[in-house]
Amino acid sequence: MTAIRAVVVDDSAFMRRLVSDVLEDGGVDVVATARDGAAGVDAVIEHEPDVVTMDVRMPDVDGLEAVDRIMATRPTPILMLSAHTAEGADVTFDALERGAVDFFPKPGGERTTDIPEVGDDLVARVEAVAGVDVTVERGRRNHRRATANVASDATVVLAASTGGPTAVETVLKALPLAAELRVLLVQHMPASFTGRFAERLDARSAYDVREASDGDRIGGGEILVARGDSHLEVSRFAGGRIRVRLTDDPEVHGVKPAADPLFESAASVVDGPLIAVVLTGMGRDAAEGVRAVSAAGGHVIAQDRASSAVYGMPGAAVETGCVDDVVPIDDVAAAVVDAVGRCETA
Repeated sequence: MTAIRAVVVDDSAFMRRLVSDVLEDGGVDVVATARDGAAGVDAVIEHEPDVVTMDVRMPDVDGLEAVDRIMATRPTPILMLSAHTAEGADVTFDALERGAVDFFPKPGGERTTDIPEVGDDLVARVEAVAGVDVTVERGRRNHRRATANVASDATVVLAASTGGPTAVETVLKALPLAAELRVLLVQHMPASFTGRFAERLDARSAYDVREASDGDRIGGGEILVARGDSHLEVSRFAGGRIRVRLTDDPEVHGVKPAADPLFESAASVVDGPLIAVVLTGMGRDAAEGVRAVSAAGGHVIAQDRASSAVYGMPGAAVETGCVDDVVPIDDVAAAVVDAVGRCETA
């Protein structure tokens, strides 16, 4: 099999060498490195790589502008290497909106030597991102509108990974507030990013969105985002409100937070309509969870292959035979509302 060809862009010579060594050791062919965004764009045009790792903060042409230029001239899958800071998180989400596929939090300062310790994860992420066809239009102009005229008594558990931030935003922006859904969200993301992600979703959704804390309660019209490095579980359901707990249990499928603990706990605790949604992402997280939701009488929705950046998670869910609807990302919100209606009349 032909090795994946990568271009590494970073203003630090030390980081360029470190990332390159990790990728080369993992079987990735680093065909060029670049010290800033402008040189990175030139390297992409010259070498036509399968994937680019892109630093966020660089002098002159930064990572954001480089993403814009690459997507305009030679669309290529891009993995952002982002610092563990609030500012780094904000810029990273902007990069994903502009066409980058995913991000990988890189150590900073004295911790730069930690990269070899996460080498396998970095190589796996590069391989996953390299497989994304960024020339495919993943949205549809004539998507179904999600409308609801009355409040429901429904709970939605939603999971995403690679390519997930933009997909999640698409779904949550389209959920009608009139439905007053209770939504619990797992996005594979470290703790330094989930708080900013929740703030971003809160600003762009009609729902009240916040990062989960242990013991939080939510009712209709509210969304909790699982905090990075903790599993989110439903601990109690009463009076139309959900209480959650955060746990420090071991990683599931190599990730924390993971969807399976959330889905399984919701299936065992929540009364009333329960909808599970699995969006784009690498791996098999949520597959066991959708089995539990289905067994409890819930409804399961998976994003379709064509609109998924990576079809790992939704594909694994479909393989269980427990998925009720497979739909494009632009139709997921409408599918949720339809499912709530069917559950309430069943």
